[in-house]
Amino acid sequence: MVTGAAGFLGSHLVDRLLERRSNEVTGIDNFVTGREQNLREALESPRFRSVRADLSRLARLPRADRYFHLASPASPVAYQRDPVGTLLVNSTGTQRVLESARRADARVVVASTSEVYGDPEVHPQPEGYWGHVNPVGVRSCYDEGKRYLEALSAAYRRHYGLDVRIVRIFNTYGPRMDPRDGRIVSNFIVQGLRGEPFTIYGRGTQTRAFCYVSDLVRGLELLMEARRDVPTPMNLGNPREFTVRKAAEVIARTLDVPMRAVFRPLPEDDPKQRVPVIRLARKHLGWSPRIPFEEGIRSTVEYFRTLGIGRGRRS
Repeated sequence: MVTGAAGFLGSHLVDRLLERRSNEVTGIDNFVTGREQNLREALESPRFRSVRADLSRLARLPRADRYFHLASPASPVAYQRDPVGTLLVNSTGTQRVLESARRADARVVVASTSEVYGDPEVHPQPEGYWGHVNPVGVRSCYDEGKRYLEALSAAYRRHYGLDVRIVRIFNTYGPRMDPRDGRIVSNFIVQGLRGEPFTIYGRGTQTRAFCYVSDLVRGLELLMEARRDVPTPMNLGNPREFTVRKAAEVIARTLDVPMRAVFRPLPEDDPKQRVPVIRLARKHLGWSPRIPFEEGIRSTVEYFRTLGIGRGRRS
């Protein structure tokens, strides 16, 4: 079972799971941010079933022996557009998944986020850092929704003995990103293809770490199949640190366009530094990213070109 199956990350995970012929996969998505075209390959498989439903309103999920809970808006544009829905899918929706897994005596991986660290005062961020989050800010629907997801999952593990693993996902990019999601990589690629200057918030000195989607999905699968006593929460992300300006330069070079930028004020509660410590993933999963940012950006740009963005623009 994959919740959020039609999303950027969920659809890649579905495809990877279907590579194993012994797997039958059910995907749940309400298609608010997910797109059916992301599941085009999966829908051709007789071993995949797509369920269109709002997870927070489902009384009972289909039975499975493995649950990947990825459902949630994940970009600032999406979750600020629907803050209540974001909170509900990470609270009520998470409880639906945990209860279904408990009845089925199944294993669960729940997707948390690096946003639980907020605008961090510790850098880079290890799993033992408790975070610096504004509980009533414009990003709180996502930040606090995911912090509640973690707390509820930990309670189910302690109280019921449920085998639930919490993963904190850092910035991930690659084909199938929504060009309108407002993230750094998608914004810069779209602006570059349209011949527009890159919009950089602040001075561009804030840092991020970008993990290619195939690396992240491999980590999710390894975490699911790890020993029961694997320690979580666990960070998954790329520890290679980029300034936002440096990321723009790499993307401009890949697009073969001039590096031109306009600068805007930083959004409220936007983190200044965001880079994971992945010591736990290396030790317990043998996992670390393989795809360099420059290589992953080439594949991502190729995908965005297939969407027809920027065609017919004046040079």
